[in-house]
Amino acid sequence: MINKLQRPSSSVHKAMGELIYELLHASTKVHVAHLLSTNYSAHVAMGEFYDSLVDITDGLAEQYQGKEEVLLPYPDQAAIPTIKTTDEAVKYLRSLYDKIGLVQGMVICSSIINTMDEIKALINSTKYKLLFLK
Repeated sequence: MINKLQRPSSSVHKAMGELIYELLHASTKVHVAHLLSTNYSAHVAMGEFYDSLVDITDGLAEQYQGKEEVLLPYPDQAAIPTIKTTDEAVKYLRSLYDKIGLVQGMVICSSIINTMDEIKALINSTKYKLLFLK
């Protein structure tokens, strides 16, 4: 007997929609921190982050929706607190990394997992630059 792969449940779709929504807003949050930074290397690192994040996130959303043949349910609104310091940015990036990992554990498609890994790699690279290149 051949087992059919199960399609993700609506709870996975909801989690992915919430993650993508958060990632898109993460660009704005980090962009504001970039504008407030008085440290040149932090300014550049955060600029590289928000420049890259939107494109990778857009690709993730399109891949997921195409693979699953569903439009994701996105939240109606989001709180976008201002990140004012490099330390706050690092803390936020850590929490974002963890959120990606939680949703990633629900996904079975390797290409989608790989794109999520690209975002995690971007987060790790940005944290390195913020923590050590001062």
